Order: sequence, then structure tokens, then C-alpha cells
Amino acid sequence: MSAKQWDRVVTGLLWGAGLLIIGVLALFLGYILFKGLPVLSASFIFGPSSDVSAGGGVGAQLFNTFYILFLSLLVAAPVAVGAGIYLAEYSARGRLADLIRLSVECLASVPSIVLGLFGMILFINLMGFGISLGVGAMTLALMNLPIIVRVTEETLKTVPREYREASLALGATKWQTIARVVLPAALPGIVTGVTLTAGRAVGETAILIFTAGTTASRLIPDFSLAAGGETLAVHMWYVMAIGLVPDRVDIANGTGALLILVILTFNLILASSTKHLRKWLTGM
Repeated sequence: MSAKQWDRVVTGLLWGAGLLIIGVLALFLGYILFKGLPVLSASFIFGPSSDVSAGGGVGAQLFNTFYILFLSLLVAAPVAVGAGIYLAEYSARGRLADLIRLSVECLASVPSIVLGLFGMILFINLMGFGISLGVGAMTLALMNLPIIVRVTEETLKTVPREYREASLALGATKWQTIARVVLPAALPGIVTGVTLTAGRAVGETAILIFTAGTTASRLIPDFSLAAGGETLAVHMWYVMAIGLVPDRVDIANGTGALLILVILTFNLILASSTKHLRKWLTGM
């Protein structure tokens, strides 16, 4: 077989692999939305929950999902971005930098259910905070940390060295160069990394079952950090696990469809804002 024929075969295989991924995603999304969209209504999306009777909405769960996500990113993002800046701009190839990278990689490989157990033991059993949205957010931040650290470090490394050299040659300090030249150039990539992290965190269940609980919140919205509450993903698992709600299958299908729509909308909004941010920063 000639080189051109091999090239056509490999190209066809790669196209096939890409189309297979698209097909699997379309099949998955199509099935979930087909089952769940008929359930969605204003009363379901914004109404209060019911643990034992038919029907019931997910308004509190929808609020808790975004509330816990915001709190977890508020805790994780500054620490993770700072660590990524240190690893990319300040640290040499020494023992401390290698130890930090090893710690980040180990934390990223810990199963979420183990992180949930750790959060329960540390924050609830030892520190006595109790099952609450605040504890769930702090534990979820542990899962978000390693991803944002790695994305920040790798994104900063892609900024051309000439940018730094030109800024330093003009008399700027190292921190001024990082803050005014490097970070603006890398900001779209960092935002993309945070977006991917947020998408994963929205669908997390194991961590929040142990730390935020499975209580059906009655107040919409409830900003109390000491109150327990479900997210959409936890609610979908809970109604199917306890088996008490008569129309639990419909509720689970509707919750799953709403969760998919929330994640897609969230990603599309941030992707669009990242695109405009990149154009604004580059002037193109």
C-alpha cells in the first residue's frame, strides 16, 4: 500500500473516530431530552419540592446548584490561579515545585466519593460545622483546585517569551509583567479551564451527598451557608433511590434534562464571553 493510500486510510479512520464521538453525544443528549423535555414546565423548574407526593418542582435544587458552584469557585479559583502563576512564572525545577505538581496530580486522581468522605470527616465530624451548603462548597472546591491549577500553568506557558522580554526591557517589574502582559494574554484560556471545571462540578453527586445532604430545601432562595440542601444531580439520584415519590421516573427525567440544558447554556455563555474577551484583549 502506497503512502497516499495509507494517508487516506488514516484520514478516514480519524474522521470516523470524530463522527463516532459526535454520534454518541447526539444519541445521549437526544435520549435524555426526549424523556425529560415533556416534564419541564414553569411549575416544575421553579416550584418547591415534594418528597412523598406526586409532582413537585426543582426550584430550590436549581438555586442550590448555582449557589454551591459559585461558592466553590470563589474558594478554589484564587488559590488555584495563584498556584498556577507560581508554578509557571516563579518556580524553578526544584523540589518544592515538583512536590506541588505531584500534590496537584494526586489530588486530581482522588475519587470524588473519597473527597466527600474526607470533607465529612474534617468539616462535619472534627470541626462540627454540620451538613450544609457551605461544607459542600468547601469540599467541592478541593475537586476544582487541581484542574484549575494545571490549566492555569499550561496556559501561562503558552504565552510567548517575547512578551515577557519586551515588558522587562521597558522597565516593568516581574509582577507588573505578569499582571499587565502575561495574565491578560492567558486569561481566555484560564476562563476556558474554569468553565470546564464548573461543568464537571455542576453534575457532582458523591461529594455533596456526604457534605451538603439530601434535604429538600423549602426556601427559594436560601442563602444560608449553614442550611443543608440538594443540587439537581443529588435530587435526581435521591428521588430514584428512596422510591417513595409516585412519579419519581418523570421527576428524574425532567431533572436530568434540566441539568443538561443548564450545563449547555452555561458552557455556551462562557464560550461566547471568552471569544469576545479574546478579541478585546488581542484587538482582533
